[in-house]
Amino acid sequence: MNIVVQEVQKGTGALKVMVKDSIDIQGMRTMAGSQALMQSQAAPTNAEVVERILAADCQITAKTNLHELAFGITGINHTFGTAINSKYPELIPGGSSSGSAAAIAAGLADFTLGTDTGGSIRMPAACCGVYGLKPTFGRVSRAGVHPATSSLDCVGPFANSVDMIESAMQIIDPTFHQPTELTQAPKLAWLNVAADSVVIDTIQHYLTQANLTASAVTLKGFEAAFDAGMQIINYENWQAYGELTQTGLLGADVNGRLLKAADTTLTQVKQAEQVRADFTAELDALLTQYDALILPTLPQLPPKLADAENTVAFLNLTALVRPFNLSGHPAISVPLQTEQGQPVGLQIVAKRNADEYLCAVAKYIVNAAQ
Repeated sequence: MNIVVQEVQKGTGALKVMVKDSIDIQGMRTMAGSQALMQSQAAPTNAEVVERILAADCQITAKTNLHELAFGITGINHTFGTAINSKYPELIPGGSSSGSAAAIAAGLADFTLGTDTGGSIRMPAACCGVYGLKPTFGRVSRAGVHPATSSLDCVGPFANSVDMIESAMQIIDPTFHQPTELTQAPKLAWLNVAADSVVIDTIQHYLTQANLTASAVTLKGFEAAFDAGMQIINYENWQAYGELTQTGLLGADVNGRLLKAADTTLTQVKQAEQVRADFTAELDALLTQYDALILPTLPQLPPKLADAENTVAFLNLTALVRPFNLSGHPAISVPLQTEQGQPVGLQIVAKRNADEYLCAVAKYIVNAAQ
């Protein structure tokens, strides 16, 4: 199904797990969806998250496909094939963790791992109609994850329920404690953002079903946080992968984005770091007044595959997810559908290191809407 990059048989446990091919598995090449890395050396050791999965008696069955070098949002990959969005076959699977989201949608695993530097878990979760969690930055080990250095990237799980997201987190994050159930409705803030009416109406209808209300709020640094996140990811990805532009083996979209990223200066990065500090403080302050922040995962319905070859043209799809990579707050995407059966994601954000509470809020909202 263009989801699996390499089949794996590690562990014999009850839970079946698949791992994004930017995460090392001992004895296998980590190709990150790129022809330029197909001849790389096999990983000498497992990534720390892989060790934790095996120690928890899970079975890793495959490495999953992704947008090349995890540097794109559509999930389109002409080298290894584009993961099929089984619930919505005409639509993009979303990137960069396309295969990991698509595998859950197709029922091929109990949970999968992706990475999220600028929305790369939450976006494909929304496109494929599954749950996806970006943990608090630094909460889950990135040892053995590519690129080796990132100030934005997080490893996190996809699943078909919040319960399984919690189970996955208990496996990959030794500090994730036993989940608790909320006994009363959380105090929610609705972030006023630019999004298509069909997306907002779908979420508002869902909240009405759940008998929940949310106070409208704004974050004045939100758009600046998106821009700053772009500056940082561009700078860091050029440092990590810039030399691959000399191989002639990169796809045209990623090669072009990397060459453009080369123009990012340290001055711009320093300015972005100030935006990071200001926006993080603003969001921290807001979350002292509310239990969680809610907003759409994507500002529009996912585009059709046939229309999405130009990644740059669709960068706005990450407008509502990327700011929380900059601030480091945990965020989960909950799958919803329009009345016409099209995928919409409800994004929920909580305090930093309140990942357990975030899952509890998500579970409360989902259960209340049933």
